[in-house]
Amino acid sequence: QVQLVESGGGLVQPGGSLRLSCVASGSFFKIYTMGWYRQAPGKQRELVASITRGGTTNYADSVKGRFTVSRDGAKYTVYLQMNSLRPEDTAVYYCNTDRLGADGTRYADWGQGTQVTVSS
Repeated sequence: QVQLVESGGGLVQPGGSLRLSCVASGSFFKIYTMGWYRQAPGKQRELVASITRGGTTNYADSVKGRFTVSRDGAKYTVYLQMNSLRPEDTAVYYCNTDRLGADGTRYADWGQGTQVTVSS
């Protein structure tokens, strides 16, 4: 069992910033990619940003240049720094991990989600 606990969401004005954090805990052998997805009302969940174990990052085109994903491997934590926020960034943000279990099986885990609302 792995638990992902997100924090840092909230209400912010357009142009503002927020920093999301996600801590992974539990029993796992190795975490490969950690990332953030988001889902707005009436829309499909989409990848926002991800970072591999080696530090390679990937971003959705809509957030490039505004969001930065990082991770602290020692703390099994992934961060999402969001700057220049826009109303269209409003969504529930979910943490995601791609990990190897102690049984040798690959797993994908999800956090419970944190609401980000960008509004004046």
